[in-house]
Amino acid sequence: MFENRRDAGQQLSAKLTKYKDQKDVIVLGLARGGMVVAGEVAAILNVPLNVIVVRKVGAPGNEELALGAIAELGEGIFNEDLLGLLGVSRDDLKEEIAHQREILKSRLKLYRGKSPAPELKGKTVILVDDGIATGASMRVAIKSVREAGASKIVLAVPVAAPESLRKIQKEVDEVICLYSPPYFEAVGSFYQHFDQTSDDEVIRILSTS
Repeated sequence: MFENRRDAGQQLSAKLTKYKDQKDVIVLGLARGGMVVAGEVAAILNVPLNVIVVRKVGAPGNEELALGAIAELGEGIFNEDLLGLLGVSRDDLKEEIAHQREILKSRLKLYRGKSPAPELKGKTVILVDDGIATGASMRVAIKSVREAGASKIVLAVPVAAPESLRKIQKEVDEVICLYSPPYFEAVGSFYQHFDQTSDDEVIRILSTS
């Protein structure tokens, strides 16, 4: 479907032209891969660009098992069913949440430098990622943006798993998704080139926006 993330961003921006040159619009890209897509969208629409960082919260003794996720603002989102199944309470996760918040802060400092967090109150926020599989990262990003006072949230992704998209679209005001195939394997399978995005590339995209 897409040659690379830049191509996906260019195709996505064609569906967002009503937001071109609008002063109350900002594009937020999910770091790291979503920033490449978001950079193209923001450049073509001629609106500001910034970054949103999401960190997964792993289970005690098994960091690979994500029990939830946190973003810059808010308390995050947690899988209550999985917490109950494992017999894990929020108190059990306090140390891991604190650890992930420190990593999140350091990532934001790396990306933004001395620039403050963007003002989202009363703004239309276009949330961009390179695709949605489970939707966990995007859901916590949406919650964080909503709590920051955004007046409208537009979800914009090149590709998404149908079931995840159905759940997430209830949490935003508008959805732009180019492709949501019934048989979904992984986000990367819809790109010819899907290399890992580096921190340096995120910084470069932000500095040139």
